[in-house]
Amino acid sequence: MSLSSQDVLKAFERIRVFQRGSQRAVHKPLLILLALARIAQGLPRTMHFGEVEGTLRQLLTEFGPSSAPKTPHNPFWHLQTDGLWRLDGPSSLLNRAPAATPNLAEMREPSVTAGFAPEVDAALRQDPALRAQLAHQLLDAHFPDTLHGDILQALGLDLSVPVEDGSTSQRKIARRDPAFRERVLRAYEYRCCVCGFDLRIGNVSAGLEAAHIQWFQAQGPDIEPNGLALCALHHKVFDLGAFTILPDTYSLVFSQHAVAGEASRSMLLGFHGAGIILPQSKDYYPKAEFLKWHEGQVFKRPGRSL
Repeated sequence: MSLSSQDVLKAFERIRVFQRGSQRAVHKPLLILLALARIAQGLPRTMHFGEVEGTLRQLLTEFGPSSAPKTPHNPFWHLQTDGLWRLDGPSSLLNRAPAATPNLAEMREPSVTAGFAPEVDAALRQDPALRAQLAHQLLDAHFPDTLHGDILQALGLDLSVPVEDGSTSQRKIARRDPAFRERVLRAYEYRCCVCGFDLRIGNVSAGLEAAHIQWFQAQGPDIEPNGLALCALHHKVFDLGAFTILPDTYSLVFSQHAVAGEASRSMLLGFHGAGIILPQSKDYYPKAEFLKWHEGQVFKRPGRSL
């Protein structure tokens, strides 16, 4: 049975991801993106978990919460419940209940292989534009824009094919409040709350961005207490989990995983322990619930000592 592009995109929109409140779940999206990269490279439909374990664990380390790399095998097993993924192996494994996740040793067995269902794989192989659209759909749904390029580079996935023709060209992006950026920048008086960067070219703020503390992709609202005015550098490293902000003192804490040479140390680690530049009204101060989400779901633990 052949699938249309829209059938494929809608099916992937419905994948079930682990959800507990606003807790992040990026295992399945990253595995799907990894499988798309393999198709683009002309590799076979199925793979052994051991072939991709190292890459998947590294992706989870870089782009998932601190706990994510402990369970790289979970999506290899659980993605089959969405009807898009086929797992092959001994009957003793395949006959298990979906909730009975195999352990790492079982998934590493050479007889265990998995990949997209044949009809899904065929549709994705014959249409590079569909692969690009699906990759954009996953990135838009699960990661902030600041990380898209890094994820694609880590996978070696090139999305430069044209996607502006036909039904696969429409990227479905959840609507955000277009006034969010201006409200947040105004709240922080048009300067980075970490380093004070406030360059203007004429009347236009340059290199200054409004960051969600709790990501929009994790139901973070478009309100000032969930926003920070950050320069492009500090926005990027904030979304990568290089630092977080304490909810009681608004002090910056940098991760022990964040390292910098002398040339860039003052721009990054030099702010460790310092307080952010607070917004002009207490009504706009970052809310503890959003800061705690970032510390638990994005920040790369452990933090440096204050």
